[in-house]
Amino acid sequence: MPGSTFGELFRVTNFGESHGPAIGCVIDGCPPGLTLSEADIQRELDRRRPGTSRHVTQRNEPDAVEILSGVFEGMTTGTPICLLIRNTDQRSKDYANLLDTFRPGHADYTYWRKYGLRDPRGGGRSSARLTAPMVAAGAVARKWLRERHGTTFTGWMSALGEIEIPFEGLEHIPHNPFFAANATLVPRLEQHMDALRKAGDSCGARIEVRAMNVPAGLGDPLFDKLDADIAWAMMGINAVKGVEIGSGFGVVGELGSVHGDELTPEGFAANRAGGVLGGISTGQDLVVRIAIKPTSSIRTPRRSIDRELRPVRVETHGRHDPCVGIRATPIAEAMLALVVMDHALRHRAQCGDVRLDAPPIAGAMPPVGGG
Repeated sequence: MPGSTFGELFRVTNFGESHGPAIGCVIDGCPPGLTLSEADIQRELDRRRPGTSRHVTQRNEPDAVEILSGVFEGMTTGTPICLLIRNTDQRSKDYANLLDTFRPGHADYTYWRKYGLRDPRGGGRSSARLTAPMVAAGAVARKWLRERHGTTFTGWMSALGEIEIPFEGLEHIPHNPFFAANATLVPRLEQHMDALRKAGDSCGARIEVRAMNVPAGLGDPLFDKLDADIAWAMMGINAVKGVEIGSGFGVVGELGSVHGDELTPEGFAANRAGGVLGGISTGQDLVVRIAIKPTSSIRTPRRSIDRELRPVRVETHGRHDPCVGIRATPIAEAMLALVVMDHALRHRAQCGDVRLDAPPIAGAMPPVGGG
């Protein structure tokens, strides 16, 4: 299937189906000499794993990663790295009634129109389960970027449905199932999810993700802009319907005298651009927000058609996230890391010899959680 490979110099080819024997990826272009173990990757997969709370799908997958190639004696060799994640808890019978019908809001109809046939089990290739290999690949990118440039990635949920989640502190993110940087609202978020699950419905979410200590100069000024590639990567995540960088859609109400981040000898006065100017990184935080639609697979009966274009009622059974955004934070972090990694290698290839007397500036950042 075309469209399964991501990146240019750090290339990730994703394979598998939601209910097949395994999913995984092949990473081509990882520099040699990076210390890498399965434990390095497993930490990130465990953050995305299903079945970790009552608010997400109860599919019980350990998501245990296996490194099949590209690592010798704990070190990357520069050859393709194959990562495998075996599926162990498929329940394909839950999808038997969907072979001839189409779930509203899902990819069932479009897959059928494109290929003439489809794998209805768990959504096949359109399943969010296929984000797991990207999280695994992102873990490799994150480690190289952290060791080479000190670059780190952090994300959190800033809205669950209509509930805005004010930022309180990064320390709260690991201690709740929503990846919320807020401890006060967790009981309300849990009540909201319990009510949705009881009603057989779903909701959307907004996720904010940041890359910190990003080298200045990544990206290109025209078709390979860093922010364009970030937007492309984020839109490749299942259920994402909108991407903002920096002020995002807020620029509509800003004046030029306010939006343009002023430069001072001490650095940038603000970061409304989100860390990118003219498609090239400024050295400030990359600030990205994504909007995730409500889960399409819900128990509420909906109108649809079958393959003979006859009207039917569709009610989706099985194990599904009432809000797919709950587990999206590690995915968004991974995709941002993959973009930065690819551009870091591309910059090194073309501009590795560029030297400037003036050091890069970063300057003031907006408050974490702000625009």
